[in-house]
Amino acid sequence: MERRTIGAAALAVGAVGLGCMPMSWAYSTSRQRGEESLRAVHRALDSGSTLLDTADMYGPFTNELLLGRVLKERRSDAFVSTKVGLLVGDQHIVANGRPGYVRRACDASLRRLQTDVIDLYQLHRADPEVPVEETWGAMAELVQAGKVRALGLCAVGARSSRRPGARLHDATVRQLERVQQVFPVSAVEAELSVWSPEALESLLPWCETRGIGFLAAMPLGNGFLTGTLTPGVGFEADDLRARHPRFTAEMMAANQPIVVGLRRVARRHGEHVTPAQVALAWVLSRGRQVIPVPGTKRERWVAENAAAAGLRLTEQDLAEIAELPPAQGSWD
Repeated sequence: MERRTIGAAALAVGAVGLGCMPMSWAYSTSRQRGEESLRAVHRALDSGSTLLDTADMYGPFTNELLLGRVLKERRSDAFVSTKVGLLVGDQHIVANGRPGYVRRACDASLRRLQTDVIDLYQLHRADPEVPVEETWGAMAELVQAGKVRALGLCAVGARSSRRPGARLHDATVRQLERVQQVFPVSAVEAELSVWSPEALESLLPWCETRGIGFLAAMPLGNGFLTGTLTPGVGFEADDLRARHPRFTAEMMAANQPIVVGLRRVARRHGEHVTPAQVALAWVLSRGRQVIPVPGTKRERWVAENAAAAGLRLTEQDLAEIAELPPAQGSWD
């Protein structure tokens, strides 16, 4: 697989990563099977998808524990990205950016992951009660201590709370400019896909001009862009899409033209090329520092996603995708 680099330190990873959250959290827990997920992680590493993206809150904690079982055997094959800053309670999630907590959380993640160093340690969300510079300073100390190789920041998001006239990622850019004064940012993780392209407005260009890696979260639109979801077929109650406005039967039906367009492009590249691979190839085409991180828990999809790294879209393909209708429905 093609290799891409993250940040000024030029940390090399496979062009397509693996989002590990669905293995332990947020998606249909009845279908989460540890052994199947372990096989999926091994398949990713075998395919060259070396970036494994997790977080201490996934589970919570169980996702890191699962990855630790693989890393115990194959640490040298993997690039480990995990996150800090969010605590999961009963029916709520809260931010914690206190320096002491960050240090303890890092040590706990290292134990669960069965490794002595985290390749990329990301701030999941800033704590509104703690200046982000203090949190970032504690994370920088972890780099100096040799426990972490590089630091990243996850985008703030929160479309519904934007000030009138503000772009989606303005708040994230402001955070980035603050923490960049404390210690270099190596990567930013934010949503980017055919049906959620907002990062192209300001966030991706900000990263591009500074040589900062961009991890594209949800590049398959939480599964919608794969073309495998059927409008009207419900999700399990604990699946985040069950409460998502863009995944109502009405909105899924309204957005089918996007999948139809991706499928049309896929057919031009061969009968075995899928809409998902076209969606990932589109993300890859956004820049050399962009690494899509599709989430899955099955070997089949891992292999399909990894193969997208070899798909090259033509100018006609890109023009056709650019003409697809914008997604309908709120994304909040």
